[in-house]
Amino acid sequence: MKIIISGYGRMGKTVEQVCLQRGHEVAAILDSPADWDMKSFPLQDAVVIDFSMPGVAAENILRCFRLGLPVVCGTTGWYNLLDQVTKAREKSDGTLFYAPNFSLGVNILFHVNRMLAGIMASVDGYRAIISETHHIHKLDAPSGTALHLARDILHENPKLKAWKNRDDGNPEVLPVLSFREGEVPGIHEVVYDSPEDRLALKHEAKNRTGFALGAVLAAEFIQNKKGVFTMNDYLKTLWG
Repeated sequence: MKIIISGYGRMGKTVEQVCLQRGHEVAAILDSPADWDMKSFPLQDAVVIDFSMPGVAAENILRCFRLGLPVVCGTTGWYNLLDQVTKAREKSDGTLFYAPNFSLGVNILFHVNRMLAGIMASVDGYRAIISETHHIHKLDAPSGTALHLARDILHENPKLKAWKNRDDGNPEVLPVLSFREGEVPGIHEVVYDSPEDRLALKHEAKNRTGFALGAVLAAEFIQNKKGVFTMNDYLKTLWG
């Protein structure tokens, strides 16, 4: 399979390594708007994997639709434009696979988080808090993964009305705390705290390879497909 890498930072370089390990051809690397404008890359039988920047990710996706290229987007921080992007995909009959996190472990965490949130919604005395820690180069805060965890908790627990990127002590608000330290690939923790004990779900990435592998698996998954896909669609092929 031909892969076009959009964004050649730490994740883009790791995606390149995984592609080669899985026997795919890295047909082009696009790291700036000028690279896209050259159009000296294959427009047939290729899938774009985007790990660019929040400010340009949506435009990169729209470019892919215009060029007829299926796209896997692992960039976060652009989801406020998701409705616009989805409508553009419908008009172009394009293909988009997006996820706040492509790690299999994190997506298992999402599944368990939803289950636990439903249980804890009927248990008194516990307060939920989410924390996420990433490297100092990450621009968006909270992370897309933390926001996904928060949205699922809010959906399952009607006692919580909103989330905030700080802890102001309001029992109806879910704190989602962000920390930026060194070169940390990613740590996410959901805590239920009470005066008596502390219950925690935690995922800690050891490196970037798991994220890159998930994105490449997504690229393999969307070959010859049309529509909008997420990790739930891919996981159904594993779990049924």
